[in-house]
Amino acid sequence: MADKTFTPSELYEAWPVLSDTERVEGFELLARDEAEDFFLQLSARDKTQVIQGLAPGERRLWIRLLPPDEAADVIQESAVHEREGLLTLLDDQTRSEVKGLLDYAEDDAGGLMNPRYARLRPDMSVNEAVSYLRRDARSRAKAVYYAYVVDPQERLLGVISFRDLLTTPGERLINEVMRTDVVTAPEDLDQEALSHLFARHNLMMIPIVDDEKHIKGIVTVDDIIDVVQEEATEDIQKIGGMAALEAPYLQIPLVRMIQKRAGWLAILFLGEMLTATAMGYFEAEIARAVVLALFVPLIISSGGNSGSQASTLVVRAMALGEVRLRDWWRVVRREVITGLALGSILATIGLARILLWQSLFGVYGEHYLLVGLTVAFSLIGVVLWGTTAGSLLPFVLRLLKFDPASASAPFVATLVDVIGVVIYFSVAAMVLRGTLL
Repeated sequence: MADKTFTPSELYEAWPVLSDTERVEGFELLARDEAEDFFLQLSARDKTQVIQGLAPGERRLWIRLLPPDEAADVIQESAVHEREGLLTLLDDQTRSEVKGLLDYAEDDAGGLMNPRYARLRPDMSVNEAVSYLRRDARSRAKAVYYAYVVDPQERLLGVISFRDLLTTPGERLINEVMRTDVVTAPEDLDQEALSHLFARHNLMMIPIVDDEKHIKGIVTVDDIIDVVQEEATEDIQKIGGMAALEAPYLQIPLVRMIQKRAGWLAILFLGEMLTATAMGYFEAEIARAVVLALFVPLIISSGGNSGSQASTLVVRAMALGEVRLRDWWRVVRREVITGLALGSILATIGLARILLWQSLFGVYGEHYLLVGLTVAFSLIGVVLWGTTAGSLLPFVLRLLKFDPASASAPFVATLVDVIGVVIYFSVAAMVLRGTLL
């Protein structure tokens, strides 16, 4: 690879399938200005891999290119024994700022923030503020949306947008034109809640403050885009019935991926064994009416599918803040009605299919109509149970302080399968008593 030249776009496209060594080789072939732009758009994990792959003398140049929040992310992605060495590569001011960021939990607002932001004094004139911000712009490259007005103790007093600064007469004072109704976030706010705050107020930047309203740093919408993607990926993986991978698919070690997937898969397998136990309980009924066994996959899959739909909808609604714990009864009530409607639709289709096959092939015997009614009533009951259980389980998990995404579709399907078998054969025992049973 060392004898081939790549453009940044070609390297970025090939990046996911390259080995660590090939990535570093390709990166070193880029022109300096291209390499800087390319490096800055990489994820923290990829930045760490590149830095660790470079010669010791080059690492200092690249890690010093990063603002404190991104440098902290790179250090967090590094192995524990390598972190101190990376810290020593930073200048004194940045090292102090990064150490402060590393004291926060990685998923808290304080762990996401950039401690460098545009700050102004309230007694400045607009002209003085613009001149100051122009001189200070290079070190505040990401803070290009708002300037925050602070007192000598760094307590937040107000905010003014750069647009307002440029359109306001230069002789006016900052405290006359600033807005004091500033949307802020506490430094220990979870990153998912912080993303909701951005979405609710449609902001480009939010200041992070401590309990005494001292401003500690800022989080920009660029940072939140990464958070939203990360949280959505975790939820989707959990809904798929596994632990969150916490790394790109092609980069996570194979052994670790197996570990992440094996636990839930084993739990789901044990759950499905209860389905076999339930069918064993009705062994006598199956022996007397073998035709019933033909429809077991149809019944339990319908219940599992409806439960998975309900669970997915509720988990996503919770993630978006559309549904809260107090709304559980409204959700369950809606899903009961939905379950009855969906079950009736599937029951009609199932009954029509049985009647059609009987007229064409005569495969269900003289009691085909009772068999059809058994399947139809069972579908209504199983789908109703599936939607109810699928919608209720996320609320139970949230109440128990677990992640609602753990109410994954496979988990709900397993739960519904077991009860679905019981519902099916219970209905069969009532409808077919005195005939096939």
